[in-house]
Amino acid sequence: MNSEEAEELLHEAVGFLVTVVEACAAVVIVAGALWAFFRFLKAVATRRTAREFVSVRLTLGRFLALGLEFQLASDVLRTAVAPSFEELAKLAVVAAIRTALNYFLAKEIAEERRQIAEDDADGRPSATGGGKDRSAP
Repeated sequence: MNSEEAEELLHEAVGFLVTVVEACAAVVIVAGALWAFFRFLKAVATRRTAREFVSVRLTLGRFLALGLEFQLASDVLRTAVAPSFEELAKLAVVAAIRTALNYFLAKEIAEERRQIAEDDADGRPSATGGGKDRSAP
């Protein structure tokens, strides 16, 4: 096997791995969305507190964050084999956007958790709707 054949084989293998990792990202996001949707329906049907909706939202956020990490991994794989300057520039832009999305999503999740913990410690309803309020979101 000469170097051109080896390089072509490497490109094909990486292309396959990129597809697998992108599929994993899609599965994680779809699974999270379905899980959140069914938990939402359950919360609506049982007239749970608004805190239940926050829990659903936080878990969906974690699924989305994980899905974004898989997407970023696929982008890194895509440019791993002899990347051009254009591919590297695209990766940098995509990575920056996904990292920013992930950062703000993680920040929002942490803030929601902090608020719930504070409200639990104070024994009062949360601004996000915890406590004895049994209304829908």
